[in-house]
Amino acid sequence: MTAVETLVFESKQELVSTAAARFVDLVTRAQAERGDASIVLTGGSNGIALLSALAADSGTIDWSRVDVYWGDDRFVPADDSERNSGQAREALLDKVPVDPSRVFPMAPSDGPFGDDIEAAAADYAAILAGRSSDGVAPHFDLHLLGMGGEGHINSLFPHTPATAETEKSVVAVEDSPKPPPRRITLTLPVVNRSRNVWFLVAGGDKAEAVAAAHRGADPADWPCAGARGTDETMWFLDEDAASQIK
Repeated sequence: MTAVETLVFESKQELVSTAAARFVDLVTRAQAERGDASIVLTGGSNGIALLSALAADSGTIDWSRVDVYWGDDRFVPADDSERNSGQAREALLDKVPVDPSRVFPMAPSDGPFGDDIEAAAADYAAILAGRSSDGVAPHFDLHLLGMGGEGHINSLFPHTPATAETEKSVVAVEDSPKPPPRRITLTLPVVNRSRNVWFLVAGGDKAEAVAAAHRGADPADWPCAGARGTDETMWFLDEDAASQIK
């Protein structure tokens, strides 16, 4: 069993600031140990707030030696405000000296594959395979996750083929229950190659899903219960989100 740590905060601001400080420490240590660091970003209010905090103070991180990926994105035009990659650029990536060749957004619907979402998903899988030591995907240093009230992470929703996927590293989602319907997402097997998986969760509407994950629920019912890091899984929660943990 890998380590699981749950931190509960009085406010979302405290949650984000603590996560930002720990992010700096984790990435800096990864770079000291391995030369580079690889991170998977998420969208959502907490994920983007974390990136904004890092833009203000990212400590000793050498951004030129960070590989940046996404856990999922909306298959919409590149300039659509719903794109996780666009929000991340605005919040952080355009403000720090990342190496553009080491930033790997998922293709938009007006990108090189046009409206072919399956080709776009296959391309991202090929990118991950090409950046790995075993032809599957990197062992990411950190995978950030938000979570929906029904327990979805990335674009992995309860009782969907994407959540049940065991072979492919990246899949196309054509009918997401949360709009927009078309998305590209990493699957649980790839999430679980990450050394560290962090959940950033606030709000009482998430409490049931948080509790389900903590009691080891079936990932088919609660996808959040299926995500874990090989070294550590960490939950950053506000008091409302933590309110149903036994």
